[in-house]
Amino acid sequence: MPNESSSVLDRELESFERLTADISSRFSYQPVDELPGAIEETLHRVVDVLDVDRSSIFELSEASDAIEALHFWARPDVPPLRPPDTESLAWYFARLRRGELVRFADVDRELPAEATRERSYARQTGMKSNLTIPVSIGGRLVCALAVGTFRHHREWPDPLVERVRLIAEIIGGALQRRRHELALRASLEEIRRLNRKLRAENLYLQEEIRSSHDFDEIVGNSDALRLALSRVEQVAPTDSTVLLLGESGTGKELFARAIHDRSPRRQRALVRVNCAALPGSLIESELFGHEKGAFTGAVATRQGRFEVADGATIFLDEVGDLPLDLQGRLLRVLQEGEFERVGSSRTKHVDVRVITATNRDLESAVRDGRFRADLYYRLSVFPIVLPPLRDRPEDIPQLVWAFITHHQRRLGRRIERVPRTVMEALQGYDWPGNVRELQNVVERAMIRSTADVLRLDESFRNRRRNAGTRPGDHTLAAVERAHIEAVLEECRWRINGEGHAAERLGLHPNTLRFRMKKLGITRPGRR
Repeated sequence: MPNESSSVLDRELESFERLTADISSRFSYQPVDELPGAIEETLHRVVDVLDVDRSSIFELSEASDAIEALHFWARPDVPPLRPPDTESLAWYFARLRRGELVRFADVDRELPAEATRERSYARQTGMKSNLTIPVSIGGRLVCALAVGTFRHHREWPDPLVERVRLIAEIIGGALQRRRHELALRASLEEIRRLNRKLRAENLYLQEEIRSSHDFDEIVGNSDALRLALSRVEQVAPTDSTVLLLGESGTGKELFARAIHDRSPRRQRALVRVNCAALPGSLIESELFGHEKGAFTGAVATRQGRFEVADGATIFLDEVGDLPLDLQGRLLRVLQEGEFERVGSSRTKHVDVRVITATNRDLESAVRDGRFRADLYYRLSVFPIVLPPLRDRPEDIPQLVWAFITHHQRRLGRRIERVPRTVMEALQGYDWPGNVRELQNVVERAMIRSTADVLRLDESFRNRRRNAGTRPGDHTLAAVERAHIEAVLEECRWRINGEGHAAERLGLHPNTLRFRMKKLGITRPGRR
């Protein structure tokens, strides 16, 4: 009998060697979607090799401490596997959690006294022998392989247990690989979902640029901008003189074009003159023209801009920079439609609509004698105040995407996404240069961005840090505010935690919050 038992064990060990080699090579390249079927096939072969009646794989859930039976194979006449009851089989599962195997050839003789529920469970199901081997990876229980008999008792010698343990570890590694890949797939799907959402939001913003109003070149949908555009709609069909008032970079020329394009004169070109860009000696000739020989360098007769604009619209940008001696001649054109070329006594008659713009305070200039009062009243028949960008931060996302769309082909960039932190930083800045400054910042960021995500460059971050301190403002509060904002910016506005703003400033987090409130410091996007 000993020789017969030894021969049986040798055959089992040899069969297990072949099974181990087979599944080891198979599971290493098996796609994770095919692993469940491969594991159940392996459990079937374990039953055949060991001449047992059922083999099962239990897995510990990552979401809880529950243990569930994932895979099993049993002979047709063996009772079906019931979901394991961790409370009813407390002794059994406690040993598995401690990484200890469970091994008994006879339930009645070998189970300890405290395993009363396990003994009752075995009697109810007809189980006679059992071997369960837990598998831990990284100190955490991953699964357990259980084999049992219901027709007869059998022994579990140590050499056989080690072979079964190797099979269990191979299956445990495959299950861990499947779990990680499924988690990775879920993460990638979540990333794809968020990217789809961001693309939808970005497409929505780009559609908003085109559909929020009928002004193709003027981007935005804020109340302040809508109010200005409503005044454009009111005055455009008339021939009234319009004065556009606004800071530098607010888009005064775009508004002038919008007025002209909606006027009865839209079939003719809009004639533009930048009064601040011309030297005083040439402004008169530029506006009214000159005769040949009127002055040195006048080698030919030349039409002025008012003649060119006859029957159309002229836009005088930065009209507040006109010299006093020319303001009278401009007033005459506005009132009478008459002027003379430089060097000529012949009067010209024109029908011109005049739109002017300035970033100066003309009322103050009138009081100081730098601007004629009668000309001011004639120009300001219908004033339109253009809102600065800081008064309409909700328009910044649409403006950003308008600039991206405009520049990306020329710059050879394809920007698909603007991170929320970037947009919040742009919306939190005061923009003293208004839309023109924003356009420059976006173009510079596109040049610096090598991928499809817009990234702000360091010069803008430095500009934002210095924005809280006005030039020449060296008070303690201003310096403290600028320093705190700079540290918060570097820490991405995280106050608590190791290495974050409160620790770097040497302050308690609540003290830092109090200082921020006192100095009026708020995170960009929450102002």
